[in-house]
Amino acid sequence: MSQTPHSLLGFAHRRRRGAELFLLVLALAVGIGAYAAVGVGVDGEVPTNIIGYGGWLAALVVAAHVVVRFYAPYADPVLLPVVAALNGLGLALIYRLDLARDKDFAQQQLIWMTVGVLLFVGTLIVLRDHRVLQRFTYTSGLGAIVLLLLPMLPLIGKEVYGARIWIQVGPFSFQPGEVAKILLVVAFAGYLVLHRDALALAGRRLLFIDLPRGRDLGPVLAMWVVSLAVLVGQKDLGSSLLYFGLFLVMLYVATERPGWLLVGGALFAAGAFVGYQVFAHVQNRVNIWLNPMDYYDQRPGSGQIVESMFGMAWGGLVGRGFGGGRPDRIPFAESDFIVATLGEELGLTGVMAVILLYGLIVERALRAALVCRDGFGKLVATGLGVVLALQVFVVIGGVTKLIPLTGLTTPFLSYGGSSLVANWVIIALLLRISDQARRPVPDLSAGDWSDEDDSTQVVKLS
Repeated sequence: MSQTPHSLLGFAHRRRRGAELFLLVLALAVGIGAYAAVGVGVDGEVPTNIIGYGGWLAALVVAAHVVVRFYAPYADPVLLPVVAALNGLGLALIYRLDLARDKDFAQQQLIWMTVGVLLFVGTLIVLRDHRVLQRFTYTSGLGAIVLLLLPMLPLIGKEVYGARIWIQVGPFSFQPGEVAKILLVVAFAGYLVLHRDALALAGRRLLFIDLPRGRDLGPVLAMWVVSLAVLVGQKDLGSSLLYFGLFLVMLYVATERPGWLLVGGALFAAGAFVGYQVFAHVQNRVNIWLNPMDYYDQRPGSGQIVESMFGMAWGGLVGRGFGGGRPDRIPFAESDFIVATLGEELGLTGVMAVILLYGLIVERALRAALVCRDGFGKLVATGLGVVLALQVFVVIGGVTKLIPLTGLTTPFLSYGGSSLVANWVIIALLLRISDQARRPVPDLSAGDWSDEDDSTQVVKLS
């Protein structure tokens, strides 16, 4: 007896969900197993709170899976397990540093993970169609600008170790740039969908590349100015690179014109040159990158990067094992330099495994963009994937001395509530777009259609 296409789709759908459950079990094994291994490696015994910790972590992951199952049943089955594994491993690494420094950052991070999962759930329940966000293109852009300006206000703005990227109200502090990057993706996607035809028009030809017309340079010049303003006002090199790189990649994807990359590369080079010549903190970062040993005893100096280089060299290929290294020698290892902790304790093998997990997230985001049926969703999925890719490259590149240090956090691994919450929302948006893109087209001959998804609605003509 032959099977209908819909029965085959249903079978494939059940197999995907079965695979996701298996991957979730592996992800929980990574997170809880690493937490237990830290206790054994440092104290010689499994942590006494392993049942409570493991139960809390499992409850969060299972709750997220159940919501995805009911509200985004066709979403990518790989994204959630990969994120759960990274988040669990990050909690274990932070716990390792807590034991060395007598801190309690891991429990705080678990609370922030709870907030992130709650927002993840709320995003999937409230946002039933990602195309609704296109209505808020300019509102999102305005909101992003406001958020970027908040840290520069005199009353609530807070400068931490030279970078003015925080706001503080009473005992609570928050990094608004983490939310701003999501709003910027929505704003860029909505703008580029409306103006891509004009931006794709070619101007003069230079070395087999069609440059954009001069009249169309306004958006990229505006984004360049905004990036320089972030560099000047907040002294945040990482965010400046992230925002400009995000817009440039999305512009290239929308127009398919290599000329924009040439123009953007030239503007980036000019901005980097001006930043180095004018701003002392940029000169300091570059000098430390070139000659880290010369600045070891200075303030600000190269203590972080030198200690991380020593630690990763000591870790070697397979690492010292949890409890066998001294990652606590690295200042702020739980946030900016969590990858150095990973490299020292789990070695190059552990770092490569984590990079592969990040690559898998970006690949799944780009796959969702490819199969998405609308231009806005394609650009949003691409932008969110680019945000994660650029952030990982900038962070790991700085820690490994490939590029100058920038001060960004490693997604899902580093300690920090603002980053963790924002990244869980990013994953929720990717799952929503993925669900919309993978949802099968209804069989109209069988009357299989529903009003729940306006992308598959049909009008019955009499």
